[in-house]
Amino acid sequence: MAVHQRTLAVQTRGKGLYDVTSEVARVVRESGVTTGLCTVFVRHTSASLVIQENAAPSVRRDLERWAESLAPESGDYEHDDEGPDDMPAHLRSAVTRTSEQVPVTAGALALGTWQALYLWEHRRAPHSRSLVVHVAGE
Repeated sequence: MAVHQRTLAVQTRGKGLYDVTSEVARVVRESGVTTGLCTVFVRHTSASLVIQENAAPSVRRDLERWAESLAPESGDYEHDDEGPDDMPAHLRSAVTRTSEQVPVTAGALALGTWQALYLWEHRRAPHSRSLVVHVAGE
């Protein structure tokens, strides 16, 4: 079994969903794995990963509005060490995912036609986010 791992740095411009599919796909190609599994892990507690619709931008806007209603910045939070978006970012991360797994088929991510892998930045300020991409298989 082949194993390949690489860390990617993703620069965000603040809140939003950032498509990282092509960067992760590049790591899969570098791995030489044709059949296996790709795991992506975000190394932060105020950002998350989601596999979502890649065609209609309205899906991403609706997701942002949903997250804001679920964990509003106006909430009465004890933890606010880094500002009013700090605890809501942790809450949003807690109900989404810190890792995603995608099968590798014929040397490529086996995502559906309308799927993409997104880094979901939950903070207002730009950040450099670290993703660990781990590919294992044959």
